[in-house]
Amino acid sequence: METGKRTKVKELLNSTAYGSEVTVKGWVRTFRNNQFIAVNDGSTINNIQAVVDFANTDEALLKRLTTGAAISITGELIESLGKGQKVEVKVKQLEILGDSDAEKFPLQPKKHSLEFLREIAHLRFRTNTFNAVFKVRHALAFAVHQFFNERGFVYLHTPIITASDAEGAGEMFRVTTLDFNNTPRTEGGDVDYKQDFFGRSTNLTVSGQLEGELAAMALGEIYTFGPTFRAENSNTTRHLAEFWMIEPEVAFADLGDNMQLAEDLLKYVIAHAIKNCADELEFLKNRLLEEEKLKPQDERSELDLMAKLNFCLDNNFERLTYTEAIEILRNSNPNKKKKFKYLIDSWGADLQSEHERYLVEKHFKKPVILTDYPKDIKSFYMRMNDDGKTVAAMDILFPGIGEIVGGSQREERLNLLEKRMGEMHIPAEELYWYLDTRRFGTAPHAGFGLGFERLVLFVTGMTNIRDVIPFPRAPKTAEF
Repeated sequence: METGKRTKVKELLNSTAYGSEVTVKGWVRTFRNNQFIAVNDGSTINNIQAVVDFANTDEALLKRLTTGAAISITGELIESLGKGQKVEVKVKQLEILGDSDAEKFPLQPKKHSLEFLREIAHLRFRTNTFNAVFKVRHALAFAVHQFFNERGFVYLHTPIITASDAEGAGEMFRVTTLDFNNTPRTEGGDVDYKQDFFGRSTNLTVSGQLEGELAAMALGEIYTFGPTFRAENSNTTRHLAEFWMIEPEVAFADLGDNMQLAEDLLKYVIAHAIKNCADELEFLKNRLLEEEKLKPQDERSELDLMAKLNFCLDNNFERLTYTEAIEILRNSNPNKKKKFKYLIDSWGADLQSEHERYLVEKHFKKPVILTDYPKDIKSFYMRMNDDGKTVAAMDILFPGIGEIVGGSQREERLNLLEKRMGEMHIPAEELYWYLDTRRFGTAPHAGFGLGFERLVLFVTGMTNIRDVIPFPRAPKTAEF
């Protein structure tokens, strides 16, 4: 190893170059017995131990070795005599790069609750849990791009600021430069958006799907991977106001192709994380086991984290129709014994998370793809089935989480799409550009949306979606 050049902790922990001089830079995790410094530089969840000769080190310098302080150490890499590590550094030179006042630094070497860490989210990266979570998040994001790249998809950047509501749900953040204290009005008293920056009402995107379809109908296969925004006042462990979405759109694909693509993607990225984040997932598995011990027996998961991930890799996803699912749920024990919070009594009910989880975890014991939902509970762009009652939609349900993917074959027939938009009061004239794909060379096509944070939540075993995005945005939460 090059003398004087910083070597990452991850590299040193795997090294056997005993006797060589190394330089480590990082942050103090703990300093005990006035001689053992645990140093972490973020390159791995594991620390390296540095041993300082306290008898021959300035006492004032030793006092500055507090949790959180940034240091630079040069010393000899030696075989460790202690348990748990193969190597350690015998310190020759020690420099404090940045002090950390132990009285004021909120992260001390003890177990902190995730609620507490959410309150100091700007510092939570420095804990093992969040080191692991964001390493896994990175691996999953990298694998998503790799998967689509290997299959010849084009990565498309769809706009963040849009004039359309792709979902028709109306829960959008408005984008404007108008002065709220002196808003221009039309003669009718409405806000005059003609005087706004874009000359019309605009908002933050809820989905890149509609724009993605435009490109798919020329480039064949595209995907988006970007931030989306929902102004839904949901204070739950599964909702964020700003989150990331992966949305492929594929020309000449039907619902079957769409299901297969989604299953292949999920298996690919989970396998990538297992292969590339072994230490992190082992840590998160143990963390989850500790957390589960505090729960009543009936609320504990039957599978540990690694078993749950392999459960998704080892099983072909079960495909069944919404109609079949309703029958299973209606005749299930929790429904008959009124254990479900939302009882299933008739066809047309919107399935809740408890129903989705029952199908996956109790009934089939494998991931489930539900298809052919009633048209009334799905979006306007989904392809009408021949029965006139259901649409060619599909949702993928995972253990512990419920819906992780939602998609459909898109309605490519202009007359049926226009009719559906009319029924759902979606202004066709504003979406002329979307309808043009059906006017000029329409073709069957399909796509889906995968909420990236839901995926990270599943793979890390975390239980709150605010803990798998670096800076969560939720109602009354936008600190940084």
